[in-house]
Amino acid sequence: MSAGRIRVLIVDDEAPARTRLKNLLADIDAELPNVVVGEAADGIEALECLHQLADGVDVALVDIRMPRLDGIGLAQHLAARQDAPAVIFTTAYDQYAVRAFELSAIDYLLKPVRAQRLLAALGKLPQGVPDAAALQALAPEGRKHLHSTERGRVLLIPIADILFLRAELKYLTVRTSEREYLVEESLIHIEQEFGERFIRIHRSYLVARAAIAGCERESDADGETHWALLLHDVAEKLPVSRRQWPLIKALLKEE
Repeated sequence: MSAGRIRVLIVDDEAPARTRLKNLLADIDAELPNVVVGEAADGIEALECLHQLADGVDVALVDIRMPRLDGIGLAQHLAARQDAPAVIFTTAYDQYAVRAFELSAIDYLLKPVRAQRLLAALGKLPQGVPDAAALQALAPEGRKHLHSTERGRVLLIPIADILFLRAELKYLTVRTSEREYLVEESLIHIEQEFGERFIRIHRSYLVARAAIAGCERESDADGETHWALLLHDVAEKLPVSRRQWPLIKALLKEE
């Protein structure tokens, strides 16, 4: 909290909707002190805003339908962050869609948002980002991108373009055929979320199954031999640990 005030980020692609929420927050300030610390017109701008706000955000009021990265997509990205704000969706969806939110136990505000409903939702804090199971129910296809922040800008990395991921300290290096990106996520989280697409070949590496071209033996400086994985589209060879080699060997035989 900021001096006892709830720090709010408003995310909506329509300026009048953002203005309405700001006015409503001002109306309920006496009952629930709050401060709007940022606004964003889509999920990418929201991620950029969160990166820039040193004091953090307590809650994000997030519209569902937005260009580039929608509300569900934003929540999926936030779910991978340890410092993520609580999320309350705002939606003009029909009653069938609203029922899906209710079944997933996700808090939402139906547009047009009313002051007392907003007050009630914010009064439930602290509450977190919707969990993986709830987001899976709303978006069964899962995340379509990872994101990387470079010089204050957020870049989306299509999951389908990723060849491999390498763990380095608190970052992941994500490799596509074109370039590398740094991503603030854990290898274990990626493995759990995308286990059907990526396979672990080493404690520090996940590789896209479709990117595997073959393998070859290599010798290190001490004369020890090990298996290295060959990939499509990049010249880099990746180490395969002894522990993972039987799994990789079986996979290569299947192909």
